[in-house]
Amino acid sequence: MFPIRDSIPRIHTPWGVYIIIGLNLLVFLLELTLPHDALVGFIHLYGVVPARYFHAQGTIWEQYPGGIFSLFSYMFLHGGWMHFIVNMWTLWIFADNIEDVMGTVRFLLFYVLCGLCALGLHMAFNQHSMMPVLGASGAIAGVMGAYFMLYPHAKVLTLIPIIIIPLFLDLPAVLFLGLWFIIQLFSGISSVGAAETGGIAWWAHAGGFIAGILLLPLFRQSKRCYFCYNSRGKRIGVARWSDH
Repeated sequence: MFPIRDSIPRIHTPWGVYIIIGLNLLVFLLELTLPHDALVGFIHLYGVVPARYFHAQGTIWEQYPGGIFSLFSYMFLHGGWMHFIVNMWTLWIFADNIEDVMGTVRFLLFYVLCGLCALGLHMAFNQHSMMPVLGASGAIAGVMGAYFMLYPHAKVLTLIPIIIIPLFLDLPAVLFLGLWFIIQLFSGISSVGAAETGGIAWWAHAGGFIAGILLLPLFRQSKRCYFCYNSRGKRIGVARWSDH
């Protein structure tokens, strides 16, 4: 399922979203300028290789010692055009409404913390992994978790390709995001004990989503306006958190 747009308009200019997309774009353009060998070193240095943090002595990955900066920089790296575009598009669809209820500074901090929580769960299940973790999807999963709580009755126009036939459906956000989370969770469970082959960091997605749900009450602002909806998903006006 690929989201095309959501039904929730924003109220405030999403400066935080602009900043995140801009930083990701700058880093991705830098990656494109690097020759292959330099790019591999760049990804290993600024991505996160879990084994560096749990088995630092006498190992092949010691040439890239684990550091604090990598825990943050990994979420601004991407493995290719599709990885970058899908992440930034998903962020663009869901994040502006989350920034609406948090404000720019709080949203940026929320985003980074979700990325750290996502990484933490991934590392807990992959302590011996030599595969670099990179990408914004763990932090974006946190945004999706917050959206799941705030706008369950929103509609998400979704592309579902059936072989070569594009199917477009308006799905309730609670269904779209709920199914997405279940897929990440069960994929993560099925990957436990499997041979390391790279690919998708399922546990990072699940961890980020849960972090977004848990952190939302700590970061929303009582004086920020957002669009209010009734149980049928119909917009009934603009409200503040302090009104509830």
